Amino acid sequence: MSFDMDTIRLYLHKIYSKLPVIAFDALSIPVAWYFAYWLRYNMQPFPDNRTMSYSLTALSILAVVQIACYYYFKVYRGLWRFSSVNDVGRILRAVIYATIWVIPLFYFVSLLQYIPRAVLPLYSMILVMLLCGARLFFRSYWDRKTGEKTDNEIKRVLIVGAGQAAESLIRDLKRSQYYCPIGLVDDNESKRGHEVHGVRVLGTIPALPELVGLHQIDLIFIAIPSAGSMHMRRIVDHCVVCNIPFHTLPSLQALASGHVQVNSLRKVNIEDLLGRDQVNLSWDKIVAHIQGKRVLVTGGGGSIGSELCRQIVALQPERLLILDNSEYNLYSIDQELRTHCPDVDIQLALVSVTDVVAIDEVFGKFRPDVVFHAAAYKHVPLLESQIRVAVKNNVLGTQIVAQASAAIEAEKFILISTDKAVNPTNIMGTTKRVAEIYCQNFNSRVNTQFITVRFGNVLGSTGSVVPLFQKQLQQGGPLTVTHPDIERYFMTIPEASQLILQAMVNGTGGEIFVLDMGEPIKISYLAEQMIRLAGKIPGQDIHIQYTGLRPGEKLFEELFHSSEQLEQTEHEKLFKSSYRQIDWVELSQTIHLLNAACATDQVDELPVLLKSLVPEFQCDFMFEL
Repeated sequence: MSFDMDTIRLYLHKIYSKLPVIAFDALSIPVAWYFAYWLRYNMQPFPDNRTMSYSLTALSILAVVQIACYYYFKVYRGLWRFSSVNDVGRILRAVIYATIWVIPLFYFVSLLQYIPRAVLPLYSMILVMLLCGARLFFRSYWDRKTGEKTDNEIKRVLIVGAGQAAESLIRDLKRSQYYCPIGLVDDNESKRGHEVHGVRVLGTIPALPELVGLHQIDLIFIAIPSAGSMHMRRIVDHCVVCNIPFHTLPSLQALASGHVQVNSLRKVNIEDLLGRDQVNLSWDKIVAHIQGKRVLVTGGGGSIGSELCRQIVALQPERLLILDNSEYNLYSIDQELRTHCPDVDIQLALVSVTDVVAIDEVFGKFRPDVVFHAAAYKHVPLLESQIRVAVKNNVLGTQIVAQASAAIEAEKFILISTDKAVNPTNIMGTTKRVAEIYCQNFNSRVNTQFITVRFGNVLGSTGSVVPLFQKQLQQGGPLTVTHPDIERYFMTIPEASQLILQAMVNGTGGEIFVLDMGEPIKISYLAEQMIRLAGKIPGQDIHIQYTGLRPGEKLFEELFHSSEQLEQTEHEKLFKSSYRQIDWVELSQTIHLLNAACATDQVDELPVLLKSLVPEFQCDFMFEL
């Protein structure tokens, strides 16, 4: 009973709050009816009492029908201060339908013959003018009232971009009590001088510093959700010179709908500057490869592995097995996925990929259809002095998982590799290259399709440079960069994971898939931009310290070897290359020797064995044991 009373009170409160609007719309009916007769009779009152009597009777019927149409077409749903074309549409439908529906009623009560034919059309036009006019007048009054706030109460905004997103943003800004759009800038010269909701396009983006000073701008809003990273970097460079705060709308892939709101604005982050254009994927084919299948992800608690799990559970697999040797990482991703996807059958395996007994048991019980092998050690300087661990995990661990996949005849095995495997100068890259070689050559000997995916650095992944810079910024600096000219390819974690899924679809076995990574980014530029995005000035507030190249570190990374001939795939951003064939007996013997050297702790033999498989491996340093 209490619930019913609460519902009644809520309903009465809603009616009470809209009582002025209801009263106005109800009173507009007799006013419009009177003026329809007034115009019909040449601006004179009713010609006689009989006409007036019939008119009042008709009005009582019309008022009931018209008010019913108000509610049926939800005329009261929109707030007057936010009146829009949608409200006009509701009013038009309510008035036109009421006028049409009342005609047969007048006929049945024998009133139609006493009502002049021009009265109903005139009534409709006048009522629409009254209802729409009042709402638009109130909205105009509210906008003027908002615009009359003092300079201390309202922020003057300059908007970058003059497209659809900017149009939606301006509408929201004009309804806000705190922002006043002053102008727009756009690189399209033909738009200069044009207006969007009364806001003029003042110039181009390079003119930002001049326009900010001229118009006393307090904030810059970037309203170009389709801007790629290069375009965004250029815009941010101009915004930084203005020395005022600047914000951006989310990217196209982050916007769930076309409607943009003021509260969607956020600070520009490093992903906006380094993340690349959205990659269009063959989602229908990806779903066909995952939906209803048993999927296993090794290293599923890591940066790439956990994002892969998030993408996979959304594709409705029959089961997902997450394998990791970190108890905490496994627990974290399990809790996250069970919260958001309670209907997916998720299983866990706290196992190291180097534990052959455990791996064979897990694969024998779970029998995955698709295996994503993301488990690897990847920290370059650390692994230089930990060669035995690197070989055991990255090489022998890959061999163990690959053989287990082939033994249960999994459909596909996707190896997650790195650009550091190309012409490697470090242990990490060399071990990943050996893992590539093994999987590519193993492919032709088994039914399982072995596919390799190779890409550059991943923004925000564990151990990457971005979290390091963020920590150093919090400590007040300096930001440490190994060399002024060092540069890397970058991509976001979701993009890397989606690329892996796309490669799974395109691969038939034995290929190396490489993403078109665009242009590499200097780490020094990354450091400078992160300082600026934190509201600091590089070299003044926060310094950049160059520490020298670390052991095994290259100035420039490569995505493919000169002997690997790249071919375009059906996906515009995805390339593939054929593998270099190695004698299987020789490869197997070398892997066996690596295993024996690790088992007997013969660390000195490991670089020699690695170099026999990867001749381009440049090993010009001594190991400290």
